[in-house]
Amino acid sequence: MTAPSLSPEVLFGLCGAALVGIGLFTVITHPALLRRIVGCNILGAGIFLVFGAVARRGAGGGFDGDPVPQAMVITGIVVAFAATALAIGLLRRLFDLTGRATIDAPPEPLPPGEP
Repeated sequence: MTAPSLSPEVLFGLCGAALVGIGLFTVITHPALLRRIVGCNILGAGIFLVFGAVARRGAGGGFDGDPVPQAMVITGIVVAFAATALAIGLLRRLFDLTGRATIDAPPEPLPPGEP
């Protein structure tokens, strides 16, 4: 008896689901904003991979894949790149103004006369 093999569509879908999970974990658990931005990028990559797997499985009419989800993925990649550039620019501005790159409360200043 041979082991069942995964089709490429199922494998890509599972890898996309894993990337979505890793991205959500990163966005939820890390206080550093740069790590959250990277987590959002990983999450988006997983969603794009799942959409690509869905497009491949939903192909009909002799096409290699459904063109509508493929067009959505291409558009999403461009939008994700622009959103990442904006987020990094805002993070840099936040760091320039406050000296912090997290959303935690700033440390309490020491009272005068204490080291």
